[in-house]
Amino acid sequence: MNEEEEQQSPPDKRRYLREPIIIFKVAEDTQHQPLFGYAKNISRGGFFVASINPREPGDSYKISFQIPYTDIKVRCQCEVVWARKYSNSTSIEPGYGVRFTDITEDIAVAIDNWVSGQGK
Repeated sequence: MNEEEEQQSPPDKRRYLREPIIIFKVAEDTQHQPLFGYAKNISRGGFFVASINPREPGDSYKISFQIPYTDIKVRCQCEVVWARKYSNSTSIEPGYGVRFTDITEDIAVAIDNWVSGQGK
């Protein structure tokens, strides 16, 4: 990328740093059979769940996961804030964005540390 192209790139408007490659398993706590999925782009604010059957925006549920390379297990409430359905006309991955609604500051800091590489 040359200097001119670099200057024309739009700024990253994400509020928190993301780890775009790491994938880890999450478990949804329900009264039914547990649902397992893979989360991507985790941040202190939430994450993306890759799924061909995305949940609907506004859905709320509890999830459990462990922060990789740590002994920290997280169990929190989350809310679906957006969804992207599967389409064979695009290569964009289907799934949905989840916002954490009740994580504590110490867990948020632990996620930040892991995302930035300090937790490895």
